Amino acid sequence: MQNNVLILDFGSQYTQLIARRVRELNIYSEIKPYNKIPEDLSQFKAVILSGSPHSVRSEEPPHPDLSNIKGKKPLLGICYGAQYLAHFNGGNVAPSATREYGRANLTTIKGNDAFLEHISEGSQVWMSHSDTIKQLPENAVLLASTDDVENAVYRIKDENTYGIQFHPEVYHTKEGTRLLENFLVNIAGLEQDWTPDAFVETTVRELQEEIGDDKVILGLSGGVDSSVASILLHKAIGDRLHCIFVNNGLLRKNEFETVLEQYKGMGLNVKGVDASARFLEALAGESEPEKKRKIIGRVFIEVFDDEAHQVENAKWLAQGTIYPDRIESVSASGGPSATIKSHHNVGGLPDYMKLKVVEPLKLLFKDEVRRVGASMGMPAGILGRHPFPGPGLGIRILGDITAEKVSILQDVDAIFVEGLKKWDLYDKVWQAGAMLLPVNSVGVMGDERTYEKCVALRAVESTDGMTADWVNLPYEFLQKVSNDIINRVKGVNRVVYDISSKPPATIEWE
Repeated sequence: MQNNVLILDFGSQYTQLIARRVRELNIYSEIKPYNKIPEDLSQFKAVILSGSPHSVRSEEPPHPDLSNIKGKKPLLGICYGAQYLAHFNGGNVAPSATREYGRANLTTIKGNDAFLEHISEGSQVWMSHSDTIKQLPENAVLLASTDDVENAVYRIKDENTYGIQFHPEVYHTKEGTRLLENFLVNIAGLEQDWTPDAFVETTVRELQEEIGDDKVILGLSGGVDSSVASILLHKAIGDRLHCIFVNNGLLRKNEFETVLEQYKGMGLNVKGVDASARFLEALAGESEPEKKRKIIGRVFIEVFDDEAHQVENAKWLAQGTIYPDRIESVSASGGPSATIKSHHNVGGLPDYMKLKVVEPLKLLFKDEVRRVGASMGMPAGILGRHPFPGPGLGIRILGDITAEKVSILQDVDAIFVEGLKKWDLYDKVWQAGAMLLPVNSVGVMGDERTYEKCVALRAVESTDGMTADWVNLPYEFLQKVSNDIINRVKGVNRVVYDISSKPPATIEWE
């Protein structure tokens, strides 16, 4: 493939967002650390330099060798990237008199460059930098300014090299997508052919070539990623895909039976394994969150391994790992730091299983996974399902876990989630759930004094879970769901709503 975009990451918090915006233009993009530029650049038709928390004026700024890129391929520097291209090519970058952060407007657009085609004067952009380009290199041409930033957009003469001081990838830059399209399509000549249908066709063919006539085992979770991965594999190899859905006793109410029926209705070869008693026995008496996670992970591996041995001659383990799990990012301290994590259902499987790993979704972001699933006709109920943690209710029950506590929380969670659906709020929330707190409080029911449990409801909006804001649910809804929980769930007499954002709080409580 030669229709790709290489994004070099200098540690910006927005790097993944650049990739997402490029993908939204139906162009495939790939992120690499600035100090790990691929030796073979033939597959990339354009390169983008990300922003960075660093300064080009520091003693040891991130400084890659771009000799095989600059002047040879279309190149766009964003924020630090723009300062980098100016500073190391004869320009002058200096500290800003004031930190330039937030909304600004393009007050001057000069020339008739294809980069700024259909970009309106006064267009809102988003600044985020403490340095500014005071003087452009001699061979640079100024294209646009703002009130506070003279050299907001520029290009290098006789090259398809551009620099912008703002972030086109963020929502606040109103015409940012248009700007990226101008660069990638009009200037770099990339084709907009990265579509869900094209991905499915290519991936199925590649899976067939890679797997051949072998058998594959996949641990289903009921979530979006593993579900879409299973359908892709099923398209490629049919019944040689063996799916295992483990009930760890910490799923939502009736979820094991409901999801199992959904999978069978999709034509998958699925085996359901009810190991809830085994998990609860292993968790008995344990209250420490990390130890609970490790116990759940260990028992899952044991159960999964037992079941995998019953599939004769299985050679492959399929995982629903997606692209953000695999991206090797650059830490703020300057060195590359691996942030690769395994899929929560099958991550950390021991070497003795001796299975080769196949990851059909390793190139996709979460929203792309959903679009691929939709293109294959998967049920909206699975594709629109809220994220659910691998340890399940085990990290939503604070303190030790018992069958009684699981039952209480399952009932509370069911009332909350069903209420969101009835009030047409479910699809407006990224993730919702209930937490059972290790707190008893005094209440009154009828003429009797009670001393029962408190539950916390949590609903957040997010795009990828890295940051999240609490959802301002209607008071009338919260009043209704609170009354329903207290009236219908024995053992609960108090309901609170969590209004903290991430950061500083996390989405889950443990």
